[in-house]
Amino acid sequence: MKKLVILTIVLFSQWGLMQGYAQVTQRNILGNKYSLEVVKQSLIPQNQFKPYPKTVSEWKAALPDSVIVRTLKAGEALLDYKFEPISATLSLDFVRSGDRERHSKISFSKRNALIDLVLAESIEDKGRFTEAILNGVWSICEESFWGVPAHISGTGLPNVEDNIVDLFAAETASVLALTDYFVGDKLDKINKLIRKRIYHETNQRLFIPMLKNPDRYGWMSKKNAVNNWNPWIMSNWMTATLLLEKDEARRAESLHSTMLGLDLYLNGLGEDGGCDEGPSYWFAAGACVFDCLELLDEATKNKVAIYNEPLIQKMASYVYKTHISNDYFVNFADADPKLKPDGVMLYRFGQKINDPQLKQFGKWAVEKYPTAISNNGFHRMRKIQNLLTFKNIEPAKNSYEPVRNAWFNDIQVLTTRADNGFYMATHGGHNAESHNHNDVGDFLLYANGEPVIIDAGRGNYTARTFSSKRYELWFTQSQYHNLPIINGLGQIAGRSYEATNVKSTVNDKESSLSMNIAPSYDKAAGIAAWNRTVKLNRAKNTVEINDDYALNQKPNSLQQIFMTVCDIDITSPGKVVFKTWKNQTVTLQYDPKLWSISTDLPSTDGMEYVSFKTKWDNHPVQRIILTNKSLAPKGKYGFTIGMN
Repeated sequence: MKKLVILTIVLFSQWGLMQGYAQVTQRNILGNKYSLEVVKQSLIPQNQFKPYPKTVSEWKAALPDSVIVRTLKAGEALLDYKFEPISATLSLDFVRSGDRERHSKISFSKRNALIDLVLAESIEDKGRFTEAILNGVWSICEESFWGVPAHISGTGLPNVEDNIVDLFAAETASVLALTDYFVGDKLDKINKLIRKRIYHETNQRLFIPMLKNPDRYGWMSKKNAVNNWNPWIMSNWMTATLLLEKDEARRAESLHSTMLGLDLYLNGLGEDGGCDEGPSYWFAAGACVFDCLELLDEATKNKVAIYNEPLIQKMASYVYKTHISNDYFVNFADADPKLKPDGVMLYRFGQKINDPQLKQFGKWAVEKYPTAISNNGFHRMRKIQNLLTFKNIEPAKNSYEPVRNAWFNDIQVLTTRADNGFYMATHGGHNAESHNHNDVGDFLLYANGEPVIIDAGRGNYTARTFSSKRYELWFTQSQYHNLPIINGLGQIAGRSYEATNVKSTVNDKESSLSMNIAPSYDKAAGIAAWNRTVKLNRAKNTVEINDDYALNQKPNSLQQIFMTVCDIDITSPGKVVFKTWKNQTVTLQYDPKLWSISTDLPSTDGMEYVSFKTKWDNHPVQRIILTNKSLAPKGKYGFTIGMN
């Protein structure tokens, strides 16, 4: 998925910036269907809850030999691992320089190392790994804060009198809960204070804060749509509760609280189940919903299950409906263009909801990317379930067929394929979506799986990424998306900056999206109307961009941007020839009497931009700038893109 993905929405003042304002529908699927009393009656007691193997014989029966060997090797490589402390200087990096990767590298590595050691010890059961596990547990428990400094409102150092629950505090709790489950008895033999410490720290840092005052967190909002933080944290809170909490009344209460919490995420989804954060974030959102549903199913012997709910079915299908080819996915907003999908999880999800297409997509991904079994070490309960699934994947050849057309009315995203290998995606929406870029009316185009016209994606996450300075970064601005720039001005962030009169058309002749994007622009741009149509013409196998505009007066400047990572030739007036990495050629045609052309290379200097040096297979992101010569206050113009 992402390289050290940190899905960061700062907890307090910055939450509103990234939260999004989708309409909330009070479905409350879990809460309405299952009361606390039903959960109490259905829940398997903690001392009888055995979701994973614990003995050598159980592991051998569950795992292929190759997986056992790989897991033991991973543990052996960490026998001398040093669990470094988190220093004050390291924690202060974020507020001093904006950097967050030095802290994250150490913090995340410790947790990944611990779970690898724990699995190796549980599978082998010879005591080789217990001392390293002991040191890992103690080192993590000694940390003042289990999360990352970016999530504690700009202080850098945590207030130990006020435990904040963020993504990685919740992740850490589940890591320690899994440690207790798999090797707790061995830790007791070393010293009985170790498991007591695990529970004490988890109780103080997760259980008490979430039961006492969950409403303090934006990701538990009952009024506004919440994003991936909610299901991600719910899945870890659920794991820690089920495995650690011995007070059965409190355990049931906590589990029911996680169910009500998960409802908040489901309430914020539209009827089509679209994920406005994009496919790479879906693996930390929709996939985490599945993690929760799987845990509920397991902990209640299928007495608490909502797999057959239409919303769950639609939410799950989003991920394959936004798949382009190989490891490319639609990447509007902060989503990354490339990710290696977790095929084992997708296969399991498809099985549970009886979606043959999702199952086949999962099988395809397993064959294509067999080691992509978790999200860079996060979602450890998912990783373990994946390990246990390898033997159960049906041996028959997968029959995955990419989706030809998809329309998500709730997030106004259209995806479509042509017979010549073109893949087009476009969207309307608004500029307050989660992980928003100012990109209403943007589109992207691939040719036989290769990027031609792109959404550049996000840069590296720093302090500036989720601050009031977010839209100073070029990759968030509409001026660096496939959109017009009017009077030197681009779009503005905010819920009122949106597309209107949005209409999708999908038939045998075309797949198109038409919309008025004028309301998404700065009022100073002086736009009365800007009607854009992005169309895949099936008869001609071309993509056509048509703009019909009216300005309040003659503009000072009018430009159209196209972003690419191809080599381009602009020497022939009226043509931009794109050459892909595999030597395909695609031509964009424009009126040379109406437009002059130039190019530039967006900056890759600075912390926020480093990833653009490598993000697109080491090809630089390039901006094509078409500058209008006529500068009429009203007009129509178009661009046609075809394969050579």
